[in-house]
Amino acid sequence: MTNTRHLPPTGIDPFVNKIANLLPKFGVSIMGSRLLAVRGRKSGEWRTTMVNVMTAADGERYLVAPRGHVQWVRNLRVAGEGELRLGRKVETFTATEVPDADKVPLLRLYLEKWGWEVGKFFEGVTKDATDAELAAIAPGFPVFHLA
Repeated sequence: MTNTRHLPPTGIDPFVNKIANLLPKFGVSIMGSRLLAVRGRKSGEWRTTMVNVMTAADGERYLVAPRGHVQWVRNLRVAGEGELRLGRKVETFTATEVPDADKVPLLRLYLEKWGWEVGKFFEGVTKDATDAELAAIAPGFPVFHLA
């Protein structure tokens, strides 16, 4: 996996994504989902997409990009901050990208929680993968620590 891995929506994905993005707008969260809002790196306008906010055992929170280095990832790298929205509730945060060497337990936890939803983007790698297998794919899956 490379750090340029990017799986854009295909088929009916854009339609399904539009519907899924409405849920957090109406205050509905499915297993921790939120509407991520980040300023565009070129336009400066708010860009939104639904994400799964993962809470680790130590209480720290993370965002994982199962589709790779997509637009929200690129925008968050530049902005360094954003908002998590659920209904009328808006939570601001700062984000720090997690180094590849530290991603293995986070990717495993992400797959444990949301593998049923995002497993197809992991190309056969599951929560039961070895540490070496997870380390091998880590560069293709950006992870951000939220503060």
